[in-house]
Amino acid sequence: MRILLTAILAVSLLAPAAGAGAEQLPQSPLGSRSVQTKYPKIVLFSTSWCPHCRAAKEYFTRNNIPFINRDVELDSAAMELVTGKYKSQGVPVIVIGEDAKVLKGFDQPRFEKALDEVRKKK
Repeated sequence: MRILLTAILAVSLLAPAAGAGAEQLPQSPLGSRSVQTKYPKIVLFSTSWCPHCRAAKEYFTRNNIPFINRDVELDSAAMELVTGKYKSQGVPVIVIGEDAKVLKGFDQPRFEKALDEVRKKK
C-alpha cells in the first residue's frame, strides 16, 4: 500500500498540470428508469490521469451505462477499499453489483461477460 501511495504522490508532484488540467468525463445519467433497471450498480475506482480508467469512462458514457466514479486520489476511503478490500495496487477497479464481480483493469469483452453473469443471477 505504501508503494502505491508513494507512486501516486510522486506522479502528482512531478506532473501537477496533468492532474489539475485533466478534464473529467461526465457520469452517465441516472434519471431514466429503464437505464436503472437494466444495469446493476457499477462502481469505477479510477484516477484522472489513467488511460485505462478513461477508456472505461468513455465506454460507459458512450453506451449510457450508469456508473459511480470514485477517484482514489481524491477519496481516501476509495483508496482504502481498492488496496484493502479489493487487494489491488492499481486502477481501474470495476465493481459490478454488490461485489458480485470485481474486475481489475478494463477490457470491454471481459466487462460485458461479467455484466451478463451478474444480470443472470438476478
